[in-house]
Amino acid sequence: MANRRFELFEYRQVLVRMRQGDSDRDIARGGLMGRKKLTTVRREAEARSWLDPVQPLPDDATIAGVFGRTPHLPHTCVSTVEPYREQVREWLAAGVQGTTIHAALQRNHGYAGSYCAVKRMLRHLAAERSVATTTILDFAPADAAQVDFGAGPVLTVEGIAVRTWIFVMTLCWSRHQYAEIVLDQTVETWLASHRRAFEWFGGCPDRVIIDNAKCAIIRACRYEPAVQRSYAALAEGYGFRIDACPPHDPQKKGVVESGVKYVKKSFVPLREFRDLADANRQLREWVMQQAGTRIHGTVHERPLTRFGVERPLLAALPDVPPVLSVWKEVAVHRDGHVVYKHALYSAPFTLVGKSLWLKATDTVIQLFHRHELVATHP
Repeated sequence: MANRRFELFEYRQVLVRMRQGDSDRDIARGGLMGRKKLTTVRREAEARSWLDPVQPLPDDATIAGVFGRTPHLPHTCVSTVEPYREQVREWLAAGVQGTTIHAALQRNHGYAGSYCAVKRMLRHLAAERSVATTTILDFAPADAAQVDFGAGPVLTVEGIAVRTWIFVMTLCWSRHQYAEIVLDQTVETWLASHRRAFEWFGGCPDRVIIDNAKCAIIRACRYEPAVQRSYAALAEGYGFRIDACPPHDPQKKGVVESGVKYVKKSFVPLREFRDLADANRQLREWVMQQAGTRIHGTVHERPLTRFGVERPLLAALPDVPPVLSVWKEVAVHRDGHVVYKHALYSAPFTLVGKSLWLKATDTVIQLFHRHELVATHP
């Protein structure tokens, strides 16, 4: 990690964690940055009084000026091995060597990619494999929530069968849940579901644990800079820490993974749903009338009873909800425009051929070159 080039939003996320009182050891344990680099960041931040939570965090231009480099725009691409992910996963589980897998892909599928691409995929898949031995952690009230997606029921929307997912956020101490059926795993849905979960609980936990690497959006939270930046902005707005623990970490127990299974087995079967709104109405009733009132098998109490203790300890929600923003790397085409969701947005002609960061909210589209705002589109 010592030679890695850090993005501007990563510096900002580290500063937020330091302002919240986290030690360098805690931050390094989460994989954000190494201890040596954190020492440098803390020294520079303390010299400028940036760690005083009473004072506002400096803007991106100021942070970039101190740490000596403008943010690098990494290129996020789909692995050439992605179409064969499940087949490679099976071979890996069977103990087949990487060179043999590469040769089989070439022979059976006409694969033209490199062996290095296969090795990278094998590393990702190896990290996703669960460890048999886990340690159940003790959580304090309001300490943490865990989020996950699970397969949901097939709904009929405008006469078409549509696959759905179930978003679940579980408070780790009380085991009280927020569950919602959604139609996709986009960044917009991921962020909005967090907001609705916090509003459901009436507060925010200290940290949010994401640890199901098989879920597309959670994989993106680890490996795609644009998604990392969007999620970091949400965390800063609500004041929670992102605990993107490695999926193979034996110190992490799947609190929500069992919760997703419980939703799928206890709620979904033998029900009929008129539409998405009806499905979510039934799901909310089920959470409050059944899931929340059962005797939980781990804590041996009713989640709603424990939630009565935990609720006052959750951090208060901001008076004004943070603006949900989605970041995306875009290129300025020869006509002086960038493309976002099939729409064109103009950029300064001098930036033709350059990579920009696009920030999208419900009301505005903004374009940034490095850390400078260069265009705004209401």
